[in-house]
Amino acid sequence: MEIILQPWPWYVAGPIIAAVMFFLLYAGKSFGFSGNLRTACAMAGGGQVAEFFKFDWKSQIWNLMFALGAILGGFIAVRFLSVSEEIALNPNTLDALRDMGFANPGESYLPGEIFGTDFSPKSLLILVGGGFLVGFGARYAGGCTSGHAISGLSDLQLPSLIAVVGFFIGGLVMTHLLIPIIF
Repeated sequence: MEIILQPWPWYVAGPIIAAVMFFLLYAGKSFGFSGNLRTACAMAGGGQVAEFFKFDWKSQIWNLMFALGAILGGFIAVRFLSVSEEIALNPNTLDALRDMGFANPGESYLPGEIFGTDFSPKSLLILVGGGFLVGFGARYAGGCTSGHAISGLSDLQLPSLIAVVGFFIGGLVMTHLLIPIIF
Protein backbone atom coordinates (compact mmCIF):
# COMPACT_ATOMS: atom_id res chain seq x y z
CA MET A 1 0.00 0.00 0.00
CA GLU A 2 1.49 3.31 -1.12
CA ILE A 3 1.11 6.32 1.15
CA ILE A 4 0.40 9.50 -0.77
CA LEU A 5 1.71 12.56 1.05
CA GLN A 6 -0.23 15.76 0.47
CA PRO A 7 -0.44 19.03 2.37
CA TRP A 8 -3.51 19.37 4.53
CA PRO A 9 -6.28 21.18 2.69
CA TRP A 10 -7.25 24.67 3.83
CA TYR A 11 -10.53 23.44 5.29
CA VAL A 12 -8.60 21.22 7.73
CA ALA A 13 -5.56 23.41 8.51
CA GLY A 14 -7.55 26.66 8.76
CA PRO A 15 -9.91 25.50 11.54
CA ILE A 16 -6.97 24.01 13.45
CA ILE A 17 -5.15 27.36 13.34
CA ALA A 18 -8.39 29.12 14.37
CA ALA A 19 -8.84 26.73 17.31
CA VAL A 20 -5.25 27.30 18.48
CA MET A 21 -5.76 31.07 18.25
CA PHE A 22 -9.02 30.82 20.18
CA PHE A 23 -7.32 28.93 23.02
CA LEU A 24 -4.37 31.35 23.08
CA LEU A 25 -6.70 34.37 23.23
CA TYR A 26 -8.78 32.63 25.90
CA ALA A 27 -5.61 32.03 27.94
CA GLY A 28 -4.54 35.66 27.49
CA LYS A 29 -1.48 34.76 25.43
CA SER A 30 -0.34 36.07 22.06
CA PHE A 31 1.33 34.09 19.33
CA GLY A 32 4.51 35.02 17.50
CA PHE A 33 8.04 33.82 16.95
CA SER A 34 10.10 37.00 17.14
CA GLY A 35 9.55 37.29 20.89
CA ASN A 36 11.46 34.04 21.37
CA LEU A 37 14.75 35.79 20.65
CA ARG A 38 14.06 38.25 23.47
CA THR A 39 13.18 35.34 25.77
CA ALA A 40 16.35 33.44 24.85
CA CYS A 41 18.49 36.54 25.45
CA ALA A 42 16.80 37.11 28.82
CA MET A 43 17.46 33.47 29.77
CA ALA A 44 21.13 33.93 28.87
CA GLY A 45 21.46 36.96 31.16
CA GLY A 46 20.70 39.74 28.71
CA GLY A 47 18.98 41.68 31.50
CA GLN A 48 22.42 42.51 32.89
CA VAL A 49 23.28 44.28 29.64
CA ALA A 50 20.03 45.93 28.56
CA GLU A 51 16.81 46.92 30.30
CA PHE A 52 14.84 45.46 27.37
CA PHE A 53 15.72 41.92 28.50
CA LYS A 54 14.61 42.40 32.11
CA PHE A 55 11.26 40.62 32.27
CA ASP A 56 9.75 37.37 33.55
CA TRP A 57 11.08 35.10 30.81
CA LYS A 58 9.75 31.98 32.58
CA SER A 59 6.23 33.05 31.58
CA GLN A 60 7.28 32.62 27.94
CA ILE A 61 8.65 29.06 28.14
CA TRP A 62 5.48 27.79 26.42
CA ASN A 63 6.33 29.91 23.36
CA LEU A 64 9.89 28.55 23.27
CA MET A 65 8.49 25.00 23.36
CA PHE A 66 6.15 25.94 20.50
CA ALA A 67 9.12 27.26 18.48
CA LEU A 68 11.12 24.10 19.23
CA GLY A 69 8.14 22.00 18.13
CA ALA A 70 7.87 23.99 14.90
CA ILE A 71 11.55 23.44 14.14
CA LEU A 72 11.31 19.73 14.98
CA GLY A 73 8.09 19.40 12.99
CA GLY A 74 9.69 21.12 10.00
CA PHE A 75 12.65 18.75 10.15
CA ILE A 76 10.38 15.70 10.33
CA ALA A 77 8.20 16.99 7.50
CA VAL A 78 11.14 17.65 5.17
CA ARG A 79 13.13 14.59 6.10
CA PHE A 80 10.42 11.94 6.30
CA LEU A 81 7.14 13.26 4.88
CA SER A 82 8.17 15.15 1.74
CA VAL A 83 7.77 13.98 -1.79
CA SER A 84 10.43 14.84 -4.34
CA GLU A 85 8.46 16.52 -7.05
CA GLU A 86 9.04 19.75 -8.88
CA ILE A 87 7.45 22.83 -7.35
CA ALA A 88 4.41 24.01 -9.31
CA LEU A 89 5.28 27.50 -10.52
CA ASN A 90 3.75 29.59 -13.26
CA PRO A 91 5.77 29.26 -16.51
CA ASN A 92 6.16 33.07 -16.61
CA THR A 93 7.68 32.96 -13.12
CA LEU A 94 10.10 30.22 -14.19
CA ASP A 95 11.17 32.28 -17.22
CA ALA A 96 11.64 35.41 -15.09
CA LEU A 97 13.76 33.47 -12.57
CA ARG A 98 15.90 32.01 -15.37
CA ASP A 99 16.37 35.53 -16.78
CA MET A 100 17.63 36.64 -13.34
CA GLY A 101 20.25 33.87 -13.34
CA PHE A 102 18.60 31.08 -11.35
CA ALA A 103 19.86 27.85 -12.89
CA ASN A 104 17.05 25.46 -11.88
CA PRO A 105 14.02 27.41 -10.71
CA GLY A 106 11.23 25.26 -9.33
CA GLU A 107 13.46 22.35 -8.32
CA SER A 108 13.96 23.51 -4.74
CA TYR A 109 12.30 25.80 -2.22
CA LEU A 110 15.81 26.99 -1.28
CA PRO A 111 17.59 28.02 -4.49
CA GLY A 112 21.32 27.32 -4.52
CA GLU A 113 22.04 30.82 -5.78
CA ILE A 114 20.94 32.17 -2.39
CA PHE A 115 21.19 29.24 0.03
CA GLY A 116 23.98 27.23 -1.59
CA THR A 117 27.03 25.93 0.24
CA ASP A 118 29.50 28.10 -1.67
CA PHE A 119 28.61 31.24 0.35
CA SER A 120 29.84 33.79 -2.13
CA PRO A 121 30.14 37.34 -0.79
CA LYS A 122 26.90 38.18 -2.61
CA SER A 123 24.88 35.32 -1.06
CA LEU A 124 26.40 35.99 2.37
CA LEU A 125 25.48 39.68 2.10
CA ILE A 126 21.93 38.75 1.06
CA LEU A 127 21.50 36.33 3.98
CA VAL A 128 23.07 38.56 6.65
CA GLY A 129 21.51 41.76 5.32
CA GLY A 130 18.12 40.12 4.93
CA GLY A 131 18.31 38.62 8.41
CA PHE A 132 19.19 42.00 9.90
CA LEU A 133 16.32 43.71 8.05
CA VAL A 134 13.82 41.04 9.11
CA GLY A 135 14.98 41.24 12.73
CA PHE A 136 14.91 45.04 12.75
CA GLY A 137 11.52 45.09 11.04
CA ALA A 138 10.01 42.60 13.47
CA ARG A 139 11.27 44.62 16.42
CA TYR A 140 10.19 47.95 14.89
CA ALA A 141 6.72 46.59 14.05
CA GLY A 142 6.31 45.14 17.54
CA GLY A 143 6.16 41.57 16.27
CA CYS A 144 6.70 39.27 13.33
CA THR A 145 4.44 38.36 10.44
CA SER A 146 3.04 35.30 12.22
CA GLY A 147 2.30 37.26 15.37
CA HIS A 148 0.59 40.15 13.60
CA ALA A 149 -1.11 38.22 10.78
CA ILE A 150 -2.41 35.36 12.89
CA SER A 151 -2.63 36.56 16.47
CA GLY A 152 -3.04 40.31 16.05
CA LEU A 153 -5.64 40.14 13.28
CA SER A 154 -7.65 37.48 15.10
CA ASP A 155 -7.68 39.84 18.11
CA LEU A 156 -8.85 42.69 15.79
CA GLN A 157 -5.86 44.90 16.56
CA LEU A 158 -5.47 47.90 14.22
CA PRO A 159 -1.65 48.03 14.59
CA SER A 160 -1.51 44.42 13.37
CA LEU A 161 -3.63 45.27 10.33
CA ILE A 162 -1.29 48.16 9.53
CA ALA A 163 1.76 45.92 10.01
CA VAL A 164 0.33 43.18 7.77
CA VAL A 165 -0.43 45.69 5.01
CA GLY A 166 3.18 46.90 5.37
CA PHE A 167 4.48 43.33 5.15
CA PHE A 168 2.59 42.78 1.91
CA ILE A 169 3.77 46.06 0.42
CA GLY A 170 7.35 45.17 1.40
CA GLY A 171 6.98 41.74 -0.21
CA LEU A 172 5.66 43.25 -3.43
CA VAL A 173 8.46 45.83 -3.55
CA MET A 174 11.06 43.11 -2.94
CA THR A 175 9.57 40.76 -5.52
CA HIS A 176 8.96 43.23 -8.32
CA LEU A 177 11.64 45.89 -7.80
CA LEU A 178 14.58 44.69 -5.69
CA ILE A 179 15.06 41.02 -6.64
CA PRO A 180 15.47 41.86 -10.36
CA ILE A 181 18.13 44.43 -9.39
CA ILE A 182 19.95 42.08 -6.99
CA PHE A 183 20.03 39.18 -9.42
